[in-house]
Amino acid sequence: MSTPADEPGGLDRLVAAAETAMLRSLVDPEDAMRAGRVILDAAGRAGHTEAEVVALRAMALAARELGDLEGAEHHLRRAIATTGAPAARVAQARLSLVTVRTERGHPLQALRVAALAWVYLSPLDRAKLDTQRAVALAHLGRHQEATAACDRALRALANAPGTLDDRRFLAGGLLNRGLIHAYRGDWDAAMRDLSACLQIAEQAGLRHLARLSAANLPFLSVRRGDIAEAFKHYQEAEETLFGFPERLATMRADFAGALLAAHLPGEARAMLNLAVPDLEAAGAHVALAEARLKLAQVELLTGDPHRAVQVAEQAAAELAAQERTSWLPLATEVVLRSRLALGPVTPELVAELVACADALEDGAHPADAAALRLEAAVAALAVDDHPTASAQLTRLTRHAERRERWVPAGTRLTALSAVPTSAPPIPAPVRQHALALQAALQEDVPAAFHALREGLAEVSGQVETFDDPSVRAHVARSGERLAAFGLGLAVQSGDVVEVFAWAERWRAVAAPAHACALADPERVRAELGEGVLVEYVADQDTLLAVLISGERTLLRRLADVREVKEAIVRLRYALRRRHEAGVEAAAEEVERLLLRPLADLLGDRPLVVVPVGALHTLPWGALPCLRERPVSVAASAAGWVRARELPRPDGTPVVVAAAGPALAHAEAEVEHVLACHRGGRRVPARTKAVLEALETADVLHLAAHGVFHARSPLVSGITLEDGSLMAYDLLEAPRSAGLVVLSACNSGMSRTPMEGAPLGLPGTFLAKGSSCVIAGMVPVRDETARALMGIFHELVAAGQPPDAALAYAAAKTEEVGFVCFGAGDLPLY
Repeated sequence: MSTPADEPGGLDRLVAAAETAMLRSLVDPEDAMRAGRVILDAAGRAGHTEAEVVALRAMALAARELGDLEGAEHHLRRAIATTGAPAARVAQARLSLVTVRTERGHPLQALRVAALAWVYLSPLDRAKLDTQRAVALAHLGRHQEATAACDRALRALANAPGTLDDRRFLAGGLLNRGLIHAYRGDWDAAMRDLSACLQIAEQAGLRHLARLSAANLPFLSVRRGDIAEAFKHYQEAEETLFGFPERLATMRADFAGALLAAHLPGEARAMLNLAVPDLEAAGAHVALAEARLKLAQVELLTGDPHRAVQVAEQAAAELAAQERTSWLPLATEVVLRSRLALGPVTPELVAELVACADALEDGAHPADAAALRLEAAVAALAVDDHPTASAQLTRLTRHAERRERWVPAGTRLTALSAVPTSAPPIPAPVRQHALALQAALQEDVPAAFHALREGLAEVSGQVETFDDPSVRAHVARSGERLAAFGLGLAVQSGDVVEVFAWAERWRAVAAPAHACALADPERVRAELGEGVLVEYVADQDTLLAVLISGERTLLRRLADVREVKEAIVRLRYALRRRHEAGVEAAAEEVERLLLRPLADLLGDRPLVVVPVGALHTLPWGALPCLRERPVSVAASAAGWVRARELPRPDGTPVVVAAAGPALAHAEAEVEHVLACHRGGRRVPARTKAVLEALETADVLHLAAHGVFHARSPLVSGITLEDGSLMAYDLLEAPRSAGLVVLSACNSGMSRTPMEGAPLGLPGTFLAKGSSCVIAGMVPVRDETARALMGIFHELVAAGQPPDAALAYAAAKTEEVGFVCFGAGDLPLY
């Protein structure tokens, strides 16, 4: 094979060929790697050191694109060590080494490499170096310096000649600055830079940069509050990055950080479990250390503090080896919070919490510092160290007169990055909790309640900016401790009206718009008629019940929360196994804990239940005293009242039904349902057809298989011919049918990250305007479901309200797995 070195003027052509290979590495790295090897061999024979350095740099860039960071560094170090090579070419190799060294876990060393290169570079190459320095600075937490470096570089590159290499660094600089904006919570600026990067990269044919820009869209969508759009972007990015494992793993780790910041630890864990092995294999040590730190936070949030300590300590060791000292307090925080969860609190642990809060504050993590300082104050009170508690609370409340707009800690790209510069030093929930604690310590309960109400009002204001119910629920969790403290104070007072008010206030924070207004006991009593409402509340480890009837409002202490949860698990297990004796025993145990203390007040009246925690998974009809009794399950008393106020059908209800695939009796069930209702019509069991039917239907009946995803409840769905009709699909629907019947196993299951907003199919239908949803809580036999639904629709068509029709049909068929959600006491006809 001939090479440019063999031709007249060949040495100059050899350098030109090497530069071409270097640019080729951006669009076809495998071809560039082959060309680089040929040119390197020819340059070695000719003794052309300049061509050697450029060829090695081309091979390094190709290896980088292929995810071989170790190989990339090897080629660049060979280039730098080439004896007799021009200083400018060696400096360019160092320029490329800056990013590789950063990604391999040595950002501080990368800055030293950049300093060695600076003096020998042209002004334009110095601008390119600045785009690489910015990456190292960002990973060291020096975001202001990183932004300044990008700004300088982009000004110079915007006026560059416009070669492919110039366009590459211009697009790369925009990408890096966009990510820094995202770290600091400036989502609009981040989106502008990433969009500009994508446009330049696509025009220049720089597919790798286009891929990187697109790969950042998932977490930006999460932070802008659009979870559905985020997962759509994730699927697109996953396809685009296929074949580039290191790039794909980095994208997944970043996406996990955004999900973690949005209080979606289950989804974050799924991403990290995919990302960490590939980051390890690629030697991407910077991203790997960050991913481990996120994983440690996930372990803590999902209830495994032992594992959280192990992973956090491993992350801390890696961060320390990378000299990333500003990140170390974040790892220490995970370890200390895990020790708090494992208990007991000691004076030594209190001192370590205070020291870590100081370190977080010094390391530009003020929101994390404030939250940990509050933990330190609470821990100090637990060991009767009132001076320390008072000192920490004072630091949190000394600027309480400033009414800044609150930006929660979750507005960062990841839970590990610096807070936005516009954020106040003390997040509102932390500040108000501290004020409430101070007031309570001074026995000023009214002032404590006032501080807590103001804090929840600020949380509510933040929640209202999001449409996605999962984001609303998870953002609202920042107020969880405020609500728990308020409820605890109300329980201590023994005032049942105050307890009910706090239970409803907390449920309203993340509730759909129709359930956000509070309902007082008198309003509930007016709607109940002869019925009874029981609202369950959890005060730390104790389950209580507020009962409202036409005659009274009272508070009863019931049982230990853990005992109730375990009893419900046993009942659900027995129902799945269809073990009759086991079902009866488990059901009687749950009834003993939840309803027997209220039996003298319930009688045989219709019941409205507002569950809490594990009670959202309970098939209420299985309890002996509730068989044949109309029961409606609501997320809140306010939500139940509002559902009763929704418009009713004017004239004959419009009834539609669909039969899903692979269900033995679905066709016969749908035929029976439609025969019960005059003018009922069938629609194809396809997503578009069902969503279109929701726009006009008063009743929707779906007979199909159901799937519930506990970690991602809004991807739970009903199986149709073209896939699954997910809860997420319903978010785009303009309205929903007044009565929705989901004749499907597990379709009534929900996950409740906070009370008032159970996430799943029933809650989503109710949020879109349904007044009542009938859905299965456990697996049900096809033939039994067909029989139950036939009786149910016959009774509804005869004028019975849905809750009474379901109770009678369940008793007749001995199938107790379906539940009536919403306001089921109003007849359809």
